[in-house]
Amino acid sequence: MPTNPILVVHGGAWAIPDDMVEAHLNGVRNAAAAGWRVLERGGSALDAVEEAVVVMEDDETFDAGRGSFLNRDGKVQLDAFIMDGATLRGGGVGCVERLRNPVRAARKILSDSTHVYFVAEGAERFAAEQGIELCRNEDLIIPREVERLREYQAQAETHASHLFAPEISHDTVGAVALDREGNIAASTSTGGTLNKDPGRLGDSSLIGCGCYADNQSAAASTTGWGEPIMKLVLAKWAADRVAAGNLPAWVAKESMNYLKKRLNGHGGIILLDANGRFGIAHNTPRMAWALHTAEKLEAGTERTN
Repeated sequence: MPTNPILVVHGGAWAIPDDMVEAHLNGVRNAAAAGWRVLERGGSALDAVEEAVVVMEDDETFDAGRGSFLNRDGKVQLDAFIMDGATLRGGGVGCVERLRNPVRAARKILSDSTHVYFVAEGAERFAAEQGIELCRNEDLIIPREVERLREYQAQAETHASHLFAPEISHDTVGAVALDREGNIAASTSTGGTLNKDPGRLGDSSLIGCGCYADNQSAAASTTGWGEPIMKLVLAKWAADRVAAGNLPAWVAKESMNYLKKRLNGHGGIILLDANGRFGIAHNTPRMAWALHTAEKLEAGTERTN
């Protein structure tokens, strides 16, 4: 019996300023629409989350793909992961500098490699071998982020301890989906944190931390301060609690409470199980999100479900 598809996306959890809210809402709506077109025609959850994330990687509003934060050396370094809940196959790239859409490379790893992970030059070489065009790192850099890094480094003495504060953008993007066949999938993509040390890897591309999917539990994508999320393996933590019989809406909220209580961390999560039950939660002032079902496309920056 066919399942009613559902798609949930996020575009980062932080203190999104009022003048940036509309750009974030447009971005997550566009991503949800792209993913939904896949699901509507009977496509897979895996294809849907990939297409949704690509849209946000291409949108300079978000910290993913072109327009991402710059690291300490003034370069863009990108991470992404994608996972299939039906097979537990996953693909991830870390610290790539010449890929416009790292989620495309991650998907190729999932489908065409015996490995799960490639990083840096090895990831770029694999992508090129699979027919994915490489770009210059300069093509991923925009003036807004050059200025942001310059301002931050000029005030490094006073800002150093606040690098991960909710006021500093955490525009990591992600998507979770359920298709007509009853399979779920998840993907997360990011440019990491402002002024990060070269080679730093966050939670987004780490299986079970920033992304996870298993038909027997849930699909999850997180955003926010990566280090605490990694330490708690938060996406898998949340999925396990859904598997134990808890509703995703409750688990999403509880995962944010857990993040705050254990490590004073902040962020957001989207969670979806194979029955179409979902959760959206964050412990930051705002999180950009969108929900697409056959009945509606809904988007917002605050959620209490």
